[in-house]
Amino acid sequence: MKIIQTNQAPAAIGPYSQGIIVNNMFYSSGQIPLTAEGTVLEGDVKAQTHQVFKNLQALLEEAGASLNTVVKATVFIKNMDEFAAINEVYGEYFHTHKPARSCVEVARLPKDVLVEIEVIALVN
Repeated sequence: MKIIQTNQAPAAIGPYSQGIIVNNMFYSSGQIPLTAEGTVLEGDVKAQTHQVFKNLQALLEEAGASLNTVVKATVFIKNMDEFAAINEVYGEYFHTHKPARSCVEVARLPKDVLVEIEVIALVN
């Protein structure tokens, strides 16, 4: 098992790792729209989703993976009425490669953000 950590994504805000590699598979912790400095990105759900993908891309790169090697994504959203907006941004990052995905509405997310995404990816 290898712990993944990068300063290009926000540090964990609790007792967990940014990500872990086991048997050539990378498992990210859920990424919320924090900047690498740890500040919540203000803005609408689209802006927050772009920040989440920026964080995911930094972690995937550090792990030796990429969005093209993601096999599963889990999306947590605060309001299912914003699904279409989140899906639009999601499609910008997964336009040709489409991993398996789950999407659920939750009552509340850390720091009261609007979206959180975690991924599982094959490490090259």
